[in-house]
Amino acid sequence: MAAAQGQFSDHSNGVGGTGGREEDSVPSAFRLAVESLRTARLRPEMEIDPTKPPGRLAPHAYALEAAVVQGDDDLADGRLVLLHDPDGHDAWQGTFRLVTLVRAELEPEMAADPLLPEVCWSWLTGALEARGLSYGEPSGTVTRAGSHYFGGLSERRPVTQIEIRASWTPREGMGGVPDSATHLAAWCDLLCQLAGLPPAAPTGPTEPGAGVVTLPQRRGPQAR
Repeated sequence: MAAAQGQFSDHSNGVGGTGGREEDSVPSAFRLAVESLRTARLRPEMEIDPTKPPGRLAPHAYALEAAVVQGDDDLADGRLVLLHDPDGHDAWQGTFRLVTLVRAELEPEMAADPLLPEVCWSWLTGALEARGLSYGEPSGTVTRAGSHYFGGLSERRPVTQIEIRASWTPREGMGGVPDSATHLAAWCDLLCQLAGLPPAAPTGPTEPGAGVVTLPQRRGPQAR
C-alpha cells in the first residue's frame, strides 16, 4: 500500500520562506499531525504527493494532492489541505481544519441521477463516520458540470464531472493533535468511491457505507 510522503511547506517550517522563521517555531501539535499524514498507510490505488499549500488561510498549512489510478487511467483526483491556527478560529471551533477539493468523471446513468449532489455529500460524511472519526462544522458544495462537444470535437462523447469542495474540523486528541492519518484514509476512501471502486475493509466501529445512499456501480474508464 502507498504511504503518504512529503515535507513541511516553506510557509510552515521557515525553510526557504519569506518570514525567516526557525523550524522550532512550528507548533508541536502541527508537526505531529503532519508527520501522521506522511506515514499513513493508504489503499494501493492511491498515488499521493505533497504540493504547495495556500499561504493565507492559516498560520500553518500542509497540502497533499492525490489520484486514484488504475493502469494508465486517473479515475479521480483531489487535494487535501491541513490548516492550523494555534490561537483557534471561531468558524472552525478548533485549532485545525481540513479543506478539500475532489473531482471525478461520471458515467451517464450516475450523472443523470437527480439525487447526485446529496449522495456525493453523504459519501464524504459517510467516509469519515465509517472510519469512526469525530468531526465538526462541516461545510461545502457539490457541483455537477457537463460538457458536450461540437465541430472538430464532435466525435468525443459527452462527459459529466462531479466536484466536491468541503471543509471540516477534526476533533483533537491527546496533546491537541487530531488523528490526521485516519482523516487522510477516509478522504482517500471518498476518492475511491467517486472513482467507482469497492469500499475498503472496515477499520472502525461503523460499517463502511452505513447510512450512505449508493448510486449504480461505475463501469470504469471509457476511451475518449
